[in-house]
Amino acid sequence: MSLSLPWLEPDSVWFPDPATALTEPNGLLAVGGDLSARRLLAAYRRGIFPWFEQGQPPLWWSPDPRMVLFPGEFHLSRSLRKTLRSARFRVSSDRDFAGVTAACAAPRRSVSGTWLIPAMRSAYQKLHQLGYAHSVEVWQDEQLAGGLYGVALGRVFFGESMFSHARDASKIALATLAAQLHRHGYRVIDCQVSNPHLHSLGARAITRHDFLRYLGPSDDAIPPPPSWPVEWHGTLSLSANDGSAS
Repeated sequence: MSLSLPWLEPDSVWFPDPATALTEPNGLLAVGGDLSARRLLAAYRRGIFPWFEQGQPPLWWSPDPRMVLFPGEFHLSRSLRKTLRSARFRVSSDRDFAGVTAACAAPRRSVSGTWLIPAMRSAYQKLHQLGYAHSVEVWQDEQLAGGLYGVALGRVFFGESMFSHARDASKIALATLAAQLHRHGYRVIDCQVSNPHLHSLGARAITRHDFLRYLGPSDDAIPPPPSWPVEWHGTLSLSANDGSAS
């Protein structure tokens, strides 16, 4: 890589200050290191996440602005509300983490390759076993129709990827996640970078500085895994005043 960036050594979980990340490409902060659970948790604690392709060394990012979804601000459209009330789908959590990551890694139309390479999937599976990474599954006729996964630290959920094999399935996963996190006092869902789809669901951009304030002190002490519902069954309460999930 021709860019001059800090190289991370395998025997340390040190990261540079996110404020030193490049503006082009937006948020690229460091190169190297590994995908150990200790390093990943240290990264997320500082608002940093890995994103790279097969054949590249690990690349670490902290973009500015940051796309986030506040759990109480999920925009529930009339059509999605109708789909939820139809009870065609069932929603669970942490029932098939491996299946969700495999579906997220599968090839997609108009997209060449995947960033969710086997080493990344293995790393997040380890975080799942430790109680930090979680999945939301959407089922239709006992088949996995959609879902998402991410990392929970403190009162923040760091969304990583989502997929859909049926219309609205990934939206249902996110709507249910937002509702449950809102009930459990989570402050924000990290969506990483802006895209029109997430914006239509209520996500918005905030500065990196503001985002980091939600993470608390960025010392080396990793908090224990937060409490997490074992399984959900598709129930979702809706606020009557603005159409958002609550």
